Amino acid sequence: MSSRDWTGKVAFITGGGTGIGFGIARAFSNHGLRLALSYRNEEQRARCTQWFADNGREQPLWVKLDVTDRDAFARAADEVVAHFGKVHVLVNNAGVSVFGPTDEASYDDFDWIMGVNFGGVVNGIVSFVPRIKETGEGGHVVNVASMAAYLSGPQAGIYTASKFAVRGLTESLRYNLVPYGVGVSLVCPALVATDAGLSALKRPAAFGESGFAPVNEEELRRFAGIFQGGMDPLEAGEKIFRGMDRNDGLIFTHPEFADDFKDIYETSLAALPDEVAPPERLEVERMRRAANKAALEGAKITINDL
Repeated sequence: MSSRDWTGKVAFITGGGTGIGFGIARAFSNHGLRLALSYRNEEQRARCTQWFADNGREQPLWVKLDVTDRDAFARAADEVVAHFGKVHVLVNNAGVSVFGPTDEASYDDFDWIMGVNFGGVVNGIVSFVPRIKETGEGGHVVNVASMAAYLSGPQAGIYTASKFAVRGLTESLRYNLVPYGVGVSLVCPALVATDAGLSALKRPAAFGESGFAPVNEEELRRFAGIFQGGMDPLEAGEKIFRGMDRNDGLIFTHPEFADDFKDIYETSLAALPDEVAPPERLEVERMRRAANKAALEGAKITINDL
């Protein structure tokens, strides 16, 4: 059961013109939120605009945005507040899915993928969180990561690193924003029916010096076809809304990972040394746990509390 009424609340969603972002946008609209959506091309915007018209919904405020552009992100925050008067929800969703062996990656590979997937989240937080806090009405931050925030693999090292980073940032931010009535959720979707597998075809020229093999478009499109067997983006969007509505810190959209998490749990426990820790170290960890619990109950934690 929700304790929050979302009707008329304002949400800004990055990458809202396609894929999971558009699924979230439709779900949020279904539940009465007003929307500002970032997009990259006019075809996306036109297609999505038609959905809002066909369903008799308020048209979103469309904001053309490269999420790596900090100045543009700041202007986007100003534009959203100027248009709606305030903003309550930030959804950092935009990202790129690029694959290749990590040991062959160049600086450009790291800079592009980390810049979008992690840097874009940072830019959203810096630009929008102060705006959400200043309303005094509470709100929410949703950071869309991936199951790669928990599960690594041999072809997605930089992508995985970016999602691990988003996970750590999100989990920590949740503690900070409780006193302001602002919830924070980490979303880790798995396979969703999107065109994310084609990200390598959209690589900016500024990051053109890749260490990976040249893109074979035919092979890439064949690989990207597996995404079409994924979850409907609207289904993912509705699950994300329900998790936000419950103020869940962690939102999983897909059920098929019990074996993976069991393995992570058992491997982690087995890696701990089989010995007794000294009392002074145990006390430090007791204080850390107590501080985290207090933070989730609304306390502002300082370094003196750790």
